[in-house]
Amino acid sequence: MTKFSVPTRGEVSENNQAIFDNLKSSLGFVPNLYAYYAKNETALGDYLTFQNRKSTLKSKEREVINLVTSQINGCRYCQSAHTLIGKMNGFEDEQVLEIRQGFASFDTKIDALAKFTKAVVEGKGNVSQDAKNNFFAAGYSEANLIDVVIVIGDKVISNYIHNLAGFEIDFPLAPELS
Repeated sequence: MTKFSVPTRGEVSENNQAIFDNLKSSLGFVPNLYAYYAKNETALGDYLTFQNRKSTLKSKEREVINLVTSQINGCRYCQSAHTLIGKMNGFEDEQVLEIRQGFASFDTKIDALAKFTKAVVEGKGNVSQDAKNNFFAAGYSEANLIDVVIVIGDKVISNYIHNLAGFEIDFPLAPELS
């Protein structure tokens, strides 16, 4: 069985060491997911640039997409990280659990986004006209649709990396859905 390990600062390139230092300065630690990307010379920097791009979506909306996508893809690491980040963005515990299931009874616009995201991820981009109509009726635009897909793509990358490598989750473990 292949054992995947998370590299330490001393095991990565100088460029990635500088990124580790910036992450430690801004976050207080280097999340294992980010450290794992540093096994590749350019992946960590590329991923952080992609993840931090300007978006038409608010950070709270991006967390909805992250939570739904991570749940569908079965990524416990990202479910855990984004449960914490979702709460930092104002969601309550029970709201996070709803969002992970692909709906949000507490907010009609967030509900439309969660349902649309679920349809896009499960359908691999092939969604019904009703799904699109409901998304647009909630006040989202075609520019928002593009950003939803970009955030899904970002999260799929992380979900797949963790699902493949299975390194330790360094966030409070998200509860399992019942």
